[in-house]
This record gives sequence, C-alpha cells and structure tokens, in this order.
Amino acid sequence: MAEQISLWFQENLHIAPIWIIFIISMIPIVELRGALLVAGPLFSIPMWQAVLVCIIGNMIPVPFILKFITPIFAWMKTTKLFRPMVEKLEKKSMGKSDKIQKYEFTGLLLFVGIPLPGTGAWTGSLIASLLEVDFKKALLAVFCGICLASVIMCIISYGLPALVALF
Repeated sequence: MAEQISLWFQENLHIAPIWIIFIISMIPIVELRGALLVAGPLFSIPMWQAVLVCIIGNMIPVPFILKFITPIFAWMKTTKLFRPMVEKLEKKSMGKSDKIQKYEFTGLLLFVGIPLPGTGAWTGSLIASLLEVDFKKALLAVFCGICLASVIMCIISYGLPALVALF
C-alpha cells in the first residue's frame, strides 16, 4: 500500500522522494512503518535521513489528536450522520485499550512502538485521548513508541535487504 501511494505521488505530483515519505508517515494506518518500508528499498534514501523525516512526519498529527479528538468526537456524536461512525471508531479503539489503561505510559509506548495491525501513533493517540491520559505523558509515550517503531522498521527495511544481499 505504501509503495502504491509513493509511486502515485511521484508519478502524478512529481514530489521528491524525501517529501513522499514525509507525507506517507502522516497518513493513518500506513504511518512511519509504511514510509520506512519504501524509503530504503524503493527510493534508496539514507537510513538516518529517512528515520528523521519519518519521525517528524509521524509526530505532527499526534498533539492535535491528543488535544482535539475528544471535543470533535463529542460534536460529531450530536449529528445523525457521524454518530454511528464515531461510536464504531471509539468502540474499536477502546477494544485495544486494556494494556494502555493498565500500564499507561509503558503500555502506550509499546502499543505505538510494536508494529502490529491496528496499532501506531494515530490509534495510540486516540486511545490516550479517550482514556484522558495526561497530555505530556501521552505525547512522550507516543514519541518513544514512534522511535521504537523506527528501530524495528529500520531493521526490516534496511537491515534485512542488506543481509540478504550478502548471501
């Protein structure tokens, strides 16, 4: 998916690869994980540069989600059109919240940092906001989680191809 997005940006908008991975790292679901998967293998962007750009890109939406998603959801629930969507999203997110609720900082860090389907900075920030985790604590936990995810994804996207090339 990230590769298709990056190729679309490159072919249709003629955006430089570094900006493509920056934008991809801000997209929900794909986030830093998808951006790092295309940064090295597809664009040959140096690892240090890709990590820096992807961490910044992935962090940009986090403070906005932490601060504003709860009031936005409250407003959206007052409408017939958006209420079912918001309730479904809240239910799905809160279904993954047990570890975050129990271990708070460490739980949120690991939830964001371990690249599994349905986890990441967007979902972690949403859950932290819904659980009313302290803003600064949640922001730091999500940042540390993004850093952990970048280490794991660098091993996958830069380390494994280099290891395979040796054999």
